[in-house]
Amino acid sequence: MTDAQTRRLVLWIEYDGTDFNGWQVQPGQRTVQSEIEAALSKMCNEPVRIVGSGRTDSGVHALGQVAHFNARSAIPPFKFALGLNTLLARDISITDCREVYTPFHAQHDALRKTYRYRILFRRRPSALRRHCTWHVKSPLDIAAMQKAAEILQGERDFESFRAEGTPVESTVRNLERLEVRPVEDELHIEATANGFLRHMVRNIVGTLVEVGRGDRTPGSMADLLGARDRKQAAPTCPPQGLTLVCVDYGEKMPPEAPPDPSEKKG
Repeated sequence: MTDAQTRRLVLWIEYDGTDFNGWQVQPGQRTVQSEIEAALSKMCNEPVRIVGSGRTDSGVHALGQVAHFNARSAIPPFKFALGLNTLLARDISITDCREVYTPFHAQHDALRKTYRYRILFRRRPSALRRHCTWHVKSPLDIAAMQKAAEILQGERDFESFRAEGTPVESTVRNLERLEVRPVEDELHIEATANGFLRHMVRNIVGTLVEVGRGDRTPGSMADLLGARDRKQAAPTCPPQGLTLVCVDYGEKMPPEAPPDPSEKKG
């Protein structure tokens, strides 16, 4: 095939990050990107590289990670999904695959992302949820956490919530939504923004928990934003409670692929 016949396909990926050393390829480490690239390269009989919407850290999960890749193979999208799910380990699932015919980039075209952090706020731990929640035994003032979250919403400078040693051009982000919501014995904190700094969500969650414990007041969030000092925010909370829920591409969202003919209706 010639270069003109190269196709661009997009994957929607779900994974349990427990046993991965994050998303990005790292020599000698098991990562989500390296596992998918190895499987794709086997299917296409040529080296294949994928570009994700962004990185997730070790232990962080995803319901809707998005990645694109280029291939000269004529395999239809539904067969890419079938083949990958056959080759990949059970902690990665390809939930959708679509071909795009207009310019599309999984990272650069993303308009916003949504993350969810799950806190188990009961006295005793959970054996079944230990890999997907942060167990917080102390009582939490949810109303105070919700007030603090309101202050953090909007276009703000989140320097105080950025992982140290991670240079970026700007630390200003538009946090469109920061919701603190009880769900039975869990507390879900959902954040939607046009972009996130490294550890930003986990640092915000850790700080909101300090508010819930009474170690900070909701109003102190304004001072924390103004300080632009990472040392004044709470320690980074554990990774296992965090999940990348979805990535929004607006009008650039690739259209749904034709259905898999092997799936019977009814």
